[in-house]
Amino acid sequence: MNDIKFDFNNMMSFNVGGRDGVTEYDLRRLMPRVNKCHRHFRRLSENPASRVRLSLEWLMLPFQDKKTVEEIQRLGDEIGRQYENVLSLGIGGSYLGLKSAQEALCAPYYNEFLQLRQKRSRIYFEGNNLDPTPLAVLLRQLDPKKTFVTVISKSGETTETKAVFDVVEEWLKAGVGAHYGRQIIAITDPKSGTLRKKVLEEQAKDPSNFRSLPLLPGVGGRFSEFNMGLLHLAIVGVDIAEVFSGAQAMARRCSLEDIFKNPAYMYASLHHLAHLRKGKSIAIMMPFSEGLKSTADWYCQLLAESIGKKYPRRIKALGDSGEAWEADTRRPVHAGRTPVATRGTTDLHSIQQNNVEGPNDKAVTMIRIASFADDVTVPADKGFLSQKRFSELLALAQEATAWALTSAKRPNCTITLSQLSPWTWGGLLYFFEMATAFEGELLNVNAFDQPGVESYKNYMYYKLRKPDIPEKIAQEIEKHPVKSDVRFIL
Repeated sequence: MNDIKFDFNNMMSFNVGGRDGVTEYDLRRLMPRVNKCHRHFRRLSENPASRVRLSLEWLMLPFQDKKTVEEIQRLGDEIGRQYENVLSLGIGGSYLGLKSAQEALCAPYYNEFLQLRQKRSRIYFEGNNLDPTPLAVLLRQLDPKKTFVTVISKSGETTETKAVFDVVEEWLKAGVGAHYGRQIIAITDPKSGTLRKKVLEEQAKDPSNFRSLPLLPGVGGRFSEFNMGLLHLAIVGVDIAEVFSGAQAMARRCSLEDIFKNPAYMYASLHHLAHLRKGKSIAIMMPFSEGLKSTADWYCQLLAESIGKKYPRRIKALGDSGEAWEADTRRPVHAGRTPVATRGTTDLHSIQQNNVEGPNDKAVTMIRIASFADDVTVPADKGFLSQKRFSELLALAQEATAWALTSAKRPNCTITLSQLSPWTWGGLLYFFEMATAFEGELLNVNAFDQPGVESYKNYMYYKLRKPDIPEKIAQEIEKHPVKSDVRFIL
């Protein structure tokens, strides 16, 4: 799989020194832990009940039934060619996964030019923020009769997506009339939740209303692009089978126990060591590609939610040879690295100053594209830039960035994609998912829950007087009021 290469030379001590770099001895010493984690992870992944119970079913997403994929591809193609606009509502992975796919796999300025999107729908992302201005402006510009709506929510209760969908539904109803529900697809839990309940109620009135696709059990939002993102890929005309082919190839690479053959295990191991033994607590993600800008944002969610945990996990063995995990609240660990999304070359003129001369607490991951579909050449007679291709300049800038970091003893690594395509992007996402999951194994935290995210939601639900808030949550909020002293407000 030479289309995706992981170069970690600049994470090693022979390039950045023993104080900041990882040695081969460090890696060898970690291997018993890696092997133990591998065997544990493989055992869980081979047990269907454990995969669902522990939210590991994302491992199987690239291997979904071909008939199901073909049906989604046909449905998306139908929507993309029939409607002028698609309004996609979701937050977290239900937004970042889709946005990263669109930026990576569609032409730049996709929405602006009909020919670039091959006469398919424009895509607008909402439901990911409660700022009223973008939604208000957008709905004034769109024609509801020419707009299709997809809403992605497991429960239907997430505040941002629910609030926006409530508004959009009324807007669609007012503009389209009684059959407005035929212009909505809900991607939600197959059995439960308020959104699923609404789907069933509306379909009882009219089977063409509120069509739906399932969010598969055992797949968390940030790991679910290969589930909830498939319809979006089909709408914009991406070949889902190609994305899956790249992810499958990476999955096979990432099934190997030897970290010198498994790029995801090596990535996780290097950053685990760099963090805990070398003090590199900040993860800088820097793609040298505008198309991967949102993929960097997606990775930041993936890493932050997955391994940023207060408590380690406690494993409980179950009778089916599986297991359950719970937080070990007896010993807080506050684990995890802090991710920062940047991009080259834009942020070489800002955050790179801190990367090179600020605190040496970072490890930088760069992503470069070996071959671009389009290129631009500087005209002749323009001095030292004359007749240089932009792709050459970008590659040189990435090389120069690696040199600057390395010479300053700052650990860094580079992922190279032969080109930015559905195949390589699918492989890249699976690589990061596996690397993040395995880093969670090395840390012994639950990489598949997000209790810290729930705290702000619970506070909002409490203040909004949402029914059925557990008394324990209400008591916790009342017990910890935030003090406000006018002397400290200027």
